Amino acid sequence: MSIEAFEAIKGSIRSFLGGAEVELGPAATAEGVEEGCIRKTITVEKKPYIFIAKRGSLPFTRAEEAFCGELLVAFAAMYSGFRQEGYNAHFRTALIASMMDIAVARFLRGDRTKVFWPIQQLIQLLKNLSYQKYEGRQATTGFIVHRTTQQNILQLLKDRHHDLWPLKPAQNITSEFFANPLTYRYVDGSNLFFIVNIQMQVNGVVRVDNQSLASDIERFTQKEIFSIVNRAGEGAFAVTVNESGEIEILTTPAKIMVRRKGGWGIFDKEIFKEFLAESMEPASQDDLIWTAYALSKSRHGTVILIHNGGKKQLTQLKKGSVGGDDPIVHLLINGVTGRTITQLKQAGSLLRILSTDGMTVFNSKGKLLETGFIIDTSHAREMVAGGGRTTAAYAASFFGKVIKVSQDGPIELYNQGKLVYRFG
Repeated sequence: MSIEAFEAIKGSIRSFLGGAEVELGPAATAEGVEEGCIRKTITVEKKPYIFIAKRGSLPFTRAEEAFCGELLVAFAAMYSGFRQEGYNAHFRTALIASMMDIAVARFLRGDRTKVFWPIQQLIQLLKNLSYQKYEGRQATTGFIVHRTTQQNILQLLKDRHHDLWPLKPAQNITSEFFANPLTYRYVDGSNLFFIVNIQMQVNGVVRVDNQSLASDIERFTQKEIFSIVNRAGEGAFAVTVNESGEIEILTTPAKIMVRRKGGWGIFDKEIFKEFLAESMEPASQDDLIWTAYALSKSRHGTVILIHNGGKKQLTQLKKGSVGGDDPIVHLLINGVTGRTITQLKQAGSLLRILSTDGMTVFNSKGKLLETGFIIDTSHAREMVAGGGRTTAAYAASFFGKVIKVSQDGPIELYNQGKLVYRFG
């Protein structure tokens, strides 16, 4: 029955791991598992089982492996609570509804043993808020959960030049916390955040200094909040409901756990850096990776090719240009061609370039080669299911690594005609 029960949550785990193959089976059947897999044993009702996850050419990160460990502990515990005959449907329903939430809360808890429920309670409150609108607009809010002393957090915010409005005495986060609209209209999770300790007591509200948010990309990806979390004690995190009704959890080192369309995923830059490792210089990788997330969050689609060939080969791939022969378009493109990803980001141009129609092409040094590029999709070697961006991404992936962002949010990585990873 435990293997049958695992099937109920298999899809959610695969999605969290970017499309990896996952399975649970008797421990005796797990010989010869290849290197690079996640392999963990659990005991359910005194029987040993083995969990295996495989993901082709992209290795798993430590965060993904740690999350799977928490997930399996939660699975074994929940299964033991529903072992009575006739409760199979109850168990499967509970798994589907709660298992990933429990694993997220356990992951955020870390090695500590007494703070699981307060984290889970906050996540549940934010899940409810993510479905709420106020005068036609999405309800948004944000919390910075610190794991240091009150004195240290006050000094940290002062050093970062942020304004803090302290709350004395501290107030508990209860089921009625969002009864007043100011809690999710004024404290927006972008410029204003509640400061909270791990017991879920609100110590005040912080206004983030706008001067620290230098670019659109850094605002979308909450760079300054990562800086605060990184200094707010081991295991600190921030959690928001954003304008798309998603829950974002920012942890350190910089990762974002996202609840989107009812399921959890993890945006871990180490996965993307591994994908780009042999195709692009490290100096440009970070800016490109976080820009892809900013496009995903703002719901702007794009296709990016890291071209590994010469100019002549790129010309042969080209079927046309979004701008055609318009001299103004040529002037604008010539003004940015040859600039690096970092230069374009600093100039405030990168998001706008990537969110226009057509493909954007960079070389291995991160320099812009083409924008508004229309690829000859006859280079796709077989029929592709999907829209124009999917076909373009598939065709282009035979000539370099491809990052595709869909207009509804997912980020996909393509190489040699294969989808190798999917976030969101």
